[in-house]
Amino acid sequence: MSKVWLKLWRKRFFILFIFLIFGGLNYVQSGNPKVFIYASVMGIVAIFLEALFYKKRGIFLYALLGLIAGYYAGKLVYNLLNQFCGGFFSCIPLEPYVILTFMYLGFFLPFLSSQKYGAYSFSLPLGGEVEKKPTDTKILDTSVIIDGRISDIAESGFLTGTVILPKFVLNEIQALADSKDPIKRSRARRGLDVLNKLKEIQTLDLKISSRDFPDAKGVDAKLIELAKELGGAIVTNDYNLNKIAKLDGIPVLNLNDLANALKPILLPGEEFELDVLKEGKEANQGLGYLADGTMVVVANGINYIGKKITVRVTSILQTSAGRIIFTEPKIK
Repeated sequence: MSKVWLKLWRKRFFILFIFLIFGGLNYVQSGNPKVFIYASVMGIVAIFLEALFYKKRGIFLYALLGLIAGYYAGKLVYNLLNQFCGGFFSCIPLEPYVILTFMYLGFFLPFLSSQKYGAYSFSLPLGGEVEKKPTDTKILDTSVIIDGRISDIAESGFLTGTVILPKFVLNEIQALADSKDPIKRSRARRGLDVLNKLKEIQTLDLKISSRDFPDAKGVDAKLIELAKELGGAIVTNDYNLNKIAKLDGIPVLNLNDLANALKPILLPGEEFELDVLKEGKEANQGLGYLADGTMVVVANGINYIGKKITVRVTSILQTSAGRIIFTEPKIK
């Protein structure tokens, strides 16, 4: 169980304790021991309702106002109808049903309006596994911002939904931009330029979140807690964050995985042209690179350094760092 859930349950037990204290005060006045049972039941009901509406607590406040407004609107509509119809409804007990209808509309319309397809299902965040649903919320990590490629992906239209930029990520980039290390400073300033580009993309819904988690240590831990709270996916290039987030069951969008997926597929026997640039590690080897940076090893290619030749694929080696393509010169 995470620290957030432990803190939440401590608060719930404290609320139950408060109810029992009020029950004790009521017992002193009334002398009825059953008040402790009433206090316990009402405390459990309060905790259940709080858990029921925890993830939609902002909308619930609007729903509560709608419930109150619905009550008075129902009474008003009933009285107006009764007056226009000359007291016809006075002999029919319709008033509670009219009020109940308007209270229902006032309470549930805020929930329904918050859903994309007009439906709302209650969830009980009492602990344990919560049913996972697809989300359009993406949370940006520091590494993916200073990498720079995210702006090109967003401009191409492949980054959809709501994109969240946490304030603690922005603070980390600003701190790096003021670093004494020239490389870190340069990359961080490029990251700030990338954020300005993202802000200018009309089709991108970019929002800055001020939500912070003081109990979480480090930006990575805060990103994971934010993703849990929002039910979003983390966009990152960080290998360690990628692994930790997946262990916590959080969706991860890794740009390196996307780049590897978009690399051209070459099969043994295929031919292509290659500029042999330098000597390889093994004897008589030549090295070249594809446009995406994939290393190509040319057997017996040392004599072709500085030349553009046609090579034939012999094998492909997939490593954690990427692919290595082994080829040989095509003999004409």
